[in-house]
Amino acid sequence: MIKVGDTLPGATLMEYSEVEGNGCSIGPNPVDVSKAMAGKTIAIFGLPGAYTPTCSAKHVPGYVEKFNEFKAAGVDEIWCVSVNDAFVMGAWARDQKTGNKVRMLADGSADFAKATGLTLDLTARGMGLRSNRYSMLVKEVSDAGTLLGQAKA
Repeated sequence: MIKVGDTLPGATLMEYSEVEGNGCSIGPNPVDVSKAMAGKTIAIFGLPGAYTPTCSAKHVPGYVEKFNEFKAAGVDEIWCVSVNDAFVMGAWARDQKTGNKVRMLADGSADFAKATGLTLDLTARGMGLRSNRYSMLVKEVSDAGTLLGQAKA
């Protein structure tokens, strides 16, 4: 499992874009974790799946509400990572009114969750491999994202 001081694994997440721009087309676009982190401090939180009751009622709204506090503390971006496809994450972003406050990133094949050791096996419930609930603060140091702190729910 990833721990404080570790570097984030190389991964590509997907993000649904509502508008075309900056080389992004409307629809799903790849997000290279290493490139997206360049020169930034990112608060990342992982959730098992979109539209789950607690995640929709507490987790995502909490990060949206605290956006200004995160920015004031030096956080450049907030990412929500979940094992869903980019279309579902885009719809969830609209439902949760995340706007430009929280980037809703899809880890469709759970590659990021597996690489960080933060998986949750819900196969017995018919949901397959998901992401654990977690939060981490990551800062780009020497061209690699280094984990500064982590909390697992």
